[in-house]
Amino acid sequence: MTQATKAKPDAPEALILDIATRHFFVETLETRNRDRLDFHDVAVWAIRAALNEAYAAGLAAAAKR
Repeated sequence: MTQATKAKPDAPEALILDIATRHFFVETLETRNRDRLDFHDVAVWAIRAALNEAYAAGLAAAAKR
């Protein structure tokens, strides 16, 4: 019997998950249909830091093109 494996996320998805994990301490961005797993209290400074990092990553990606 073979076991199904999850597909490796593409680069943008992996980066988004990495930022969310480091700034918001979430394990996944998949919906798990449990309020305690799908909703998180997040400080505004953590949101700002994550958005700044995502913006900088976008600028860096655009500069490579």
